[in-house]
Amino acid sequence: MKKLALIVIVLIVALVAPLFAQGSAEAASTGFAPSKDIDWIVTSSPGGGSDIYTRIISDIMTRLDVVAGQTFLVANKTDGGGEVGRLQVSRVNAGNLANHTLLTFNSGDLMPMVKNTANRLANFTPIAVMAVDKQLLYIGEYSKYKNFNAVLDAVAAGKQVVIAGSKGDDIATYEKMIGELGVNQNQIAFITNDSTSAAITSILGGHVDLVMSKPAAADQYVVAGKLTPVLALSKARFTGNLASAPTLSEVGDYDDVEVPVWRGVVGPKNMTAEAAAFWSDAFQAVSESNAWKDEYINKYKLVPEFRNYMEAQVYMAEFEADYLKSLGK
Repeated sequence: MKKLALIVIVLIVALVAPLFAQGSAEAASTGFAPSKDIDWIVTSSPGGGSDIYTRIISDIMTRLDVVAGQTFLVANKTDGGGEVGRLQVSRVNAGNLANHTLLTFNSGDLMPMVKNTANRLANFTPIAVMAVDKQLLYIGEYSKYKNFNAVLDAVAAGKQVVIAGSKGDDIATYEKMIGELGVNQNQIAFITNDSTSAAITSILGGHVDLVMSKPAAADQYVVAGKLTPVLALSKARFTGNLASAPTLSEVGDYDDVEVPVWRGVVGPKNMTAEAAAFWSDAFQAVSESNAWKDEYINKYKLVPEFRNYMEAQVYMAEFEADYLKSLGK
């Protein structure tokens, strides 16, 4: 009889255990849901690549109704090259506020942050990586150069060429490019702007010779005929209306140059694990939607590359460690 009772108990436990496990999983997945408006900080100006990325994602999330009817309050904070906005997010301490605060964050934000300040990835909660981006060089409608070979000819003739761009990855790409070309910063100079949109404004006014931009920020100007791509800073040509731009190896005896830019999102350090998991799932839903593919990935010629909050933590930490090592820190 005791054996029979023991067998019955074991069977009951075996049957009920999966139900408890399922209930625990559901509780974990529903442990957080937005209960107030979400503050989403972008450390570049309106119209720039990071701003476009942020507003497309927030719009898709709203349409997918993954934020329980709450509103995204996108704020562009560009002071100090974006460092003020990043510092602000890293210092959000209140638990509920931290759970409702997001920061658009990419490799081009991380590099100047760790190079110029004491702020580090440890002060944030990585949530997701969404895509990989690359740069091109463009001429404006008033440019005196019509292609990149003409730029190289001008440099060889002793003229200075000026490129406008943004910070972080733009600077890293520029340095890599002039290193491959074998020229110095006096021959091809770089003017750093707070955002790509500001850099584009300078070339539209005829103040510089070229502008460095990712496809997203420059697309509307290419369509309007205001900008023309002349060099793909990539190991392969872009597609669509950017396909005419050659890579560096196609304009001379050079190796192709690229500094791929990952685009992601982080929260404050004090964001709870439940909130990080919720937001990670929300970003995954966006990454799997047709709207994301059609309205962002395909339109702006990016490479889709989703990483959830656990994978993003490892990925961003490795990137930071490698970059700090390259700086000797």
